Amino acid sequence: MANPNIVNVTNILGNTATQTVSTSMATIVSNPASSGCVYKINSLSVANYASNTYNINVQLNNGGANSYIARNVTVPAGSVISIVGKDTGFYLLENVSIQLSSSFASAFHAVCSWERIS
Repeated sequence: MANPNIVNVTNILGNTATQTVSTSMATIVSNPASSGCVYKINSLSVANYASNTYNINVQLNNGGANSYIARNVTVPAGSVISIVGKDTGFYLLENVSIQLSSSFASAFHAVCSWERIS
């Protein structure tokens, strides 16, 4: 698993992904095995566009081992919450992905931005 020296990088490429969140864990960002890159996760926000309050889950999947970064977080109807922001950014190494699920299908939209560093 590569962990590039981020002092001597060749490329820093900005990326953004969006996703409608369902009740099953689904990947919004994945750093493939053997990519030779590290991803700097800058932000992850979710918007509850439903008319009721529902819960959101966010986990890191590290080759099958899961770690929650947010679990059963209540998001009121019509609200947006920041799961990852400027003060809570982190690096996503190879073979790790960010996955989301919600307590109600199609209640949330998620937006994640990151830098692909190689």
